[in-house]
Amino acid sequence: MTNSRYDAVIIGAGVIGTAVTHELSRRGWRTLTVDKGPAAGFGSTSASSAVIRFSYSTTTGVAAAWEGMHYWADWEHHIGAPDESGYAKFIRCGMAMLIAEELGHHNRVRPIWDELGIPYEYWDREALAERMPLFDLGRFGPPARPDQDNFWEPSRGEMVGALFSPDAGYVDDPQLAAHNLQRGAEANGAEFRFRSEVVKIITESGRCTGVELADGSRIDAKVVVNVAGPHSSNINRLAGVYDSMNIKTEAIRHETYHVPGPPDADFTEIGFNVADDDNGIYFRPQPGNNILVGTTDPPCDPREVVDPDGDLGELTNEGWETNTLRINKRMPSLGVPLPHEKRGVVDRYDRSDDWIPIYDRTDLDGFYVAIGTSGNQFKNAGVAGFMMAELIEAVENGHDHDADPLVLTGPHTGLPLEMVTFRRNREIDRRSSMSVHG
Repeated sequence: MTNSRYDAVIIGAGVIGTAVTHELSRRGWRTLTVDKGPAAGFGSTSASSAVIRFSYSTTTGVAAAWEGMHYWADWEHHIGAPDESGYAKFIRCGMAMLIAEELGHHNRVRPIWDELGIPYEYWDREALAERMPLFDLGRFGPPARPDQDNFWEPSRGEMVGALFSPDAGYVDDPQLAAHNLQRGAEANGAEFRFRSEVVKIITESGRCTGVELADGSRIDAKVVVNVAGPHSSNINRLAGVYDSMNIKTEAIRHETYHVPGPPDADFTEIGFNVADDDNGIYFRPQPGNNILVGTTDPPCDPREVVDPDGDLGELTNEGWETNTLRINKRMPSLGVPLPHEKRGVVDRYDRSDDWIPIYDRTDLDGFYVAIGTSGNQFKNAGVAGFMMAELIEAVENGHDHDADPLVLTGPHTGLPLEMVTFRRNREIDRRSSMSVHG
């Protein structure tokens, strides 16, 4: 058995794990990041829709997303080191959150945008039609599936309009973003070990003191951070903290779809991100006049809990048909691609009980978690790294975060980031959005 010593071991080299590594290493921590996969961002990060948006229904959620955007806007400077593969690019195309009725998600979002000064435009139905003439602005909701009769009913009235945030967009290569963070961290002395599985969390006198790997290696560290994505609940069980957390996580199977853009326009050039809760989908431009389509996980859609290491299979015909038909309702000129033409990505993400991440300490001293990202935290990689580093340093220096939750200040925006929002023992806020806009 080999032995080595670090200040921190980070379990998971996805975009959040590499962001935590990057932030700790730039503060002088000697870090080792371990991952079962062959490269940074190889797991669920590589399947991310990489949407940058601010349509959260909690003040801290919006503040974190707005802060997070500023990292992407100056990404190369944030990385602070060369990467032979180039840098991920932030495509600032904007995002329209469609409004189906006066009482809707926008009523939770808009007051927060006003409070925090998030730039946006209100488009009434006429303005929306002018900005995107390809759209059918009928109301089709609530979302349904093709095997339900109401799916095929004609539109039931007209859409109200949209809230458009011009600073939203997407990142063109999510896996490259994780690689960028790896190179930035390595420039600060960080080490990475791939194809390495954690099989034991080592504890001594009620404190986490390191990990043991499947190859027999023991790695000692004063801090261990669980950023294992879909494997996070298994790691928490190894650490003995799973049962003590009020908010749990689980691995969910998820599909996204790549469909051809409209034949009469280049959606890559004229399009923007769209949150269409009326149809139960979100979508965004893809290079080459293609469109990425994801589901907002409406109640009618199945949620399949899966083994983090199990075979996920291929895109299902049912999922492909449902979601290509949904976007075809909104954009009829697309046509409906045939089942044999289906393209997209199947992966899993780490869903928390309330879709809000857990960025927190645990009941095991020295063991921290950045988990439950629920398919919507890619955008917050930079700020998540910052928040976790601030939290870890504060707690390791004696701060009682459970009794006195930290309130941080975003370094780019100056907005308060109330860490109580992300605590492991919070109660589920039913007023919060339980859906995903990417």
